[in-house]
Amino acid sequence: MMEKEEIYSKVMRAGRRTYFFDVRETKAGDYYLTITESKKFTNDDGSFHYKKHKIYLYKEDFADFRDNLHEMIQYIIDAKGEEVISERHQSDYKREDQNGEAVVAEETATETSSFTDIDFDDI
Repeated sequence: MMEKEEIYSKVMRAGRRTYFFDVRETKAGDYYLTITESKKFTNDDGSFHYKKHKIYLYKEDFADFRDNLHEMIQYIIDAKGEEVISERHQSDYKREDQNGEAVVAEETATETSSFTDIDFDDI
């Protein structure tokens, strides 16, 4: 399906992710919104590629989408506050289970075990 030219666009950069908000026109002349998440991945050889995920949002769904998005955002803020907690950026952060025991995330353990020491003089 060929997409028509954007009527109105905004870009939001967020680290390795970029979000594109694009207003497009249907064949009938009405408008709809596409939200695209694009994430950059670097290959072992230094080249890179992007993975994209797209949501199509039509006017008849705007109110429900907005209400649900607002509810989910408010739930997160009420439960965890607005402070950003990131295991990746805080080396001393330890997640605890319901009993207060430290939990090691599988992805963290995997990342640590697959780490390769690099000598930057060779680059």
